[in-house]
Amino acid sequence: MEYLPAFLNIRKRRCLVVGGGDVAARKVALLLRAAGLVEVVAPQLGNELRALYEKGEIEWQPASFEAGNLESVMLVVAATNDSELNRRISLQAGEKNIPVNVVDQPDLCSFIFPSIVDRSPVIVAVSTGGASPVLARMLRAHLEAAIPASYGRLATLMGEFRARIKQRFSNSGQRRRFWEKILQGPVTEMVFAGREQEAAGLIQRQLEQGLDGEARGEVYLIGAGPGDPDLLTFRALRLMQHADVVFYDRLVAPQILDMVRRDAERIYVGKKRDYHTVRQDEINQLLVDYARQGKKVVRLKGGDPFIFGRGGEEIETLSKEGILFQVIPGITAASGCAAYAGIPLTHRDYAQSVVFVTGHLKDGAINLNWDKIIQPQQTIVIYMGLAGLELLCQKLISHGLNKDTPVALVEQGTTPRQRVFTATLGSLPEHIQREEVHAPTLVIVGEVVRLHETLAWYKPGQDS
Repeated sequence: MEYLPAFLNIRKRRCLVVGGGDVAARKVALLLRAAGLVEVVAPQLGNELRALYEKGEIEWQPASFEAGNLESVMLVVAATNDSELNRRISLQAGEKNIPVNVVDQPDLCSFIFPSIVDRSPVIVAVSTGGASPVLARMLRAHLEAAIPASYGRLATLMGEFRARIKQRFSNSGQRRRFWEKILQGPVTEMVFAGREQEAAGLIQRQLEQGLDGEARGEVYLIGAGPGDPDLLTFRALRLMQHADVVFYDRLVAPQILDMVRRDAERIYVGKKRDYHTVRQDEINQLLVDYARQGKKVVRLKGGDPFIFGRGGEEIETLSKEGILFQVIPGITAASGCAAYAGIPLTHRDYAQSVVFVTGHLKDGAINLNWDKIIQPQQTIVIYMGLAGLELLCQKLISHGLNKDTPVALVEQGTTPRQRVFTATLGSLPEHIQREEVHAPTLVIVGEVVRLHETLAWYKPGQDS
């Protein structure tokens, strides 16, 4: 290692910053976040530092740097545009064994500022030893995405139990195994979901049971979005990586299923029209059974589990059976497919409201509240409407929509196989009959469809 990684406690300790410009202001802000007592030495202050001085958050000596400024300081930052002055500060600080940082001059530094991911009290620091600050910032950005902000709350909660756990387990190995058990169980996700009180209660119960307590499973009901893997949420991806078993349906893209933990058991429970591999009540019971085995169970659904996804039925069973669960929303097909087709669902000039309905046929009929659906300046989004498309169009026309109303059918939206067919209510069924169209599809009805031609940005193939 070129540098020894270390974290300094500068709380209420005097820190000297030489320089009054923007660069100095950035370093001052960092020192203040760590509760340092900051003194700035500079003939003049820029706007940011002057504002801090006027609020009493920093001290300021309106003068040039002198060796006497180094008395009783814990660390020094040189942030001037005078290279000779910066060198002198570095030498004089070194003579007094005071840690010194000279901005953008690693050879003059006894310490450097890393790129920081702040999840206080959890802090992650990334450094390239001054070789490439840009690379360090890029790595930090990746870590920002991978480390939930709630890790700070988790660390704080663990700190509250530290003394009790030390009293309960005298052996450091036992304490380590206990915390591993806690962190690999539901407690972490409870904190991430904002349920700290429940998490604290569970830690207390585990503490009373000791290391031999029964493992407790949990179910994660995850919306996988409309198809594009990049549309998954960070939380969805993280929980998929924790899964012991995953139940998935036919609308989950293979690329998304590949993101599940490699050694997780995969169980297909998909449905399609007139054919159910596993009935819904059987799926509900399977989730309960696997969770009772202490497993982390992922129920992966296309789109969003609460929009025509029967997610409510599944968690109703879990709640009744006392199984811990979380719901992780996904981008529903309406917003995902419309966005990728360049069709805004609402628009000031075309539509002030939008309604989602299912076009699923039951006994050869479609029973919808047509009067509520057909309203002025309202976009209608129809899920599962391919099989009954001709009947849907007829019903919309017979209940008051003009046969020339624009309509779009989006096939396999957000994926490389996306196709968008635009027509009118009167012509779409005949138009689709000439094409080989496969589910999943989404139908969008309304004046906003006229915007597709000019706003379509995602074009994996040719539109029809």
